[in-house]
Amino acid sequence: DDDLVVINKPAGMVVHPAPGHHHGGTLVHALLGRGGAWSTAGGEARPGIVHRLDKGTSGLIVVARNDVSHRDLSAQLSDRTLSRTYLAIARGPLKTGAGELEGPIGRHPKDRKRMAVVEGGRFARTRYQVVEKRRTHTLLRCDLDTGRTHQIRVHLAALGHPIAGDAEYGGRGPGEPDRPMLHAWRLRLRHPHTKAEMTFEVTPPEDFQSFWTSVE
Repeated sequence: DDDLVVINKPAGMVVHPAPGHHHGGTLVHALLGRGGAWSTAGGEARPGIVHRLDKGTSGLIVVARNDVSHRDLSAQLSDRTLSRTYLAIARGPLKTGAGELEGPIGRHPKDRKRMAVVEGGRFARTRYQVVEKRRTHTLLRCDLDTGRTHQIRVHLAALGHPIAGDAEYGGRGPGEPDRPMLHAWRLRLRHPHTKAEMTFEVTPPEDFQSFWTSVE
């Protein structure tokens, strides 16, 4: 509508260009190509972008049409009125059916392109629930209480159960896909103008579903 757009981002698409790099093919380029008004509250390089998804992550992302909506949605992110639930396929069978993962996240001390649980990092908490457990992998539902970079990927790797296909955080196991099996499944928010509570859900893409089907 005139205030927001919810998009099902495909895996492999970057949300916005990196600083100094203006190559095409990002979600921002797609939005600008579509035309219309987008908020500028996040800066000219990130029109409309309220939050981001990693390149390899598929699923739902909300984009603001104007600055008033952008500020409202950003405030909802801060106070967790806007909630994000992910589906993840983790390596190995988890011992517990549900739990909370807490660990401060910051830059990896040896690889600045990666994140890690480090002393002095920013507080981060992920809640998880096992959806289905198999011999080699576990399907999880993960809720973010904070929104740190690579948070779910880092927390599950620190637990000893990295996300399948995640070469950066745990390596890619035999037969695993070439991208992390992480999908932004559900998005709940309060409409910035009407104040209506809204819930959006999107089915995981084919590669996610077919890999889970193949898991023993």
